[in-house]
Amino acid sequence: MIAKHLTRAAIVAEARAWIGTPYRHQASRRQVGCDCLGLVRGVWRDLMGEEPETAPAYAPDWAEAIAEERLAEAAARHLIAVPCGEAGPGDVVLFRWRASCVAKHAAIVASPATMIHAHDGIAVCEVALSPWWRRRMAFAFRFPGVTG
Repeated sequence: MIAKHLTRAAIVAEARAWIGTPYRHQASRRQVGCDCLGLVRGVWRDLMGEEPETAPAYAPDWAEAIAEERLAEAAARHLIAVPCGEAGPGDVVLFRWRASCVAKHAAIVASPATMIHAHDGIAVCEVALSPWWRRRMAFAFRFPGVTG
């Protein structure tokens, strides 16, 4: 099911509803626990319906072990790729910890200056999309059907 008239504001509002959800590796339940991918998955379910594919089990270091852009490849199967410089509120952005690493962290842009994400050791929060994060941004995607 694709939501009709999905807006950037609706995506951001849903992501903000997850703020305070504790970090739990591989989880994706609001106020129960989630990781960065779980946040995106949960927002998808709440706005779009059933997830389009089942996320495989993954270890915290999975990306380094396989050296493939699996997170970006999965995102590209269900979201619309946009240039990183055009990412706006409601868009999903993926980050590399270092230039030589694959992208393995996800967030949802909340405003031109902030993003919402889950990170090991902290609950889901809205933080500055600072130069540190911008330098590590590797991919950006838009939910299908977004208007306004």
